[in-house]
Amino acid sequence: MDAWDRISATVVSEFSDVPDLEAFTRVVMRLLIAAFLGGMLGLQREYQGKEAGVRTHMLVAIGSALFVLVPLQAGADAADLSRVIQGVVAGVGFLCAGTILKVSGTGDEQVRGLTTAAGIWLTAAIGIAVGLGREMTGVLCTVLALAVLALEGPFRRIAGRGRRNAEDA
Repeated sequence: MDAWDRISATVVSEFSDVPDLEAFTRVVMRLLIAAFLGGMLGLQREYQGKEAGVRTHMLVAIGSALFVLVPLQAGADAADLSRVIQGVVAGVGFLCAGTILKVSGTGDEQVRGLTTAAGIWLTAAIGIAVGLGREMTGVLCTVLALAVLALEGPFRRIAGRGRRNAEDA
């Protein structure tokens, strides 16, 4: 075996984590679905003029899906996956904490970014669900989240209350 044959065999072995067309299709579909669902939530937030938009939500969803997809491919058991999910949730929690600001100086203090943080956290959960192969659960959750975000204004008008200053909606 000459050097080029060994290099070629090494390159092929490095990409052996997706052994067949079915596994490749599964990985591609889960990552694309996670990206799409995260993008839908991000698009809504971007449309509302919020800082965390399409790219942020897509990256959080893809990353969360990948964090559970790789251990699944490696044959991780439920206990190991549970620890991975706990790590993803904790890590995303730190990301979310960075979106929450306490604004003062106008006579009253305001907390901003809570809805954005909750949206990023939910996007991670959707990515995890899709990465685990629960695509329909991820789709349903995304539809429900979009409905909640869309209906917030009408619910406030019906209740006779204007926009609250305590959150970024």
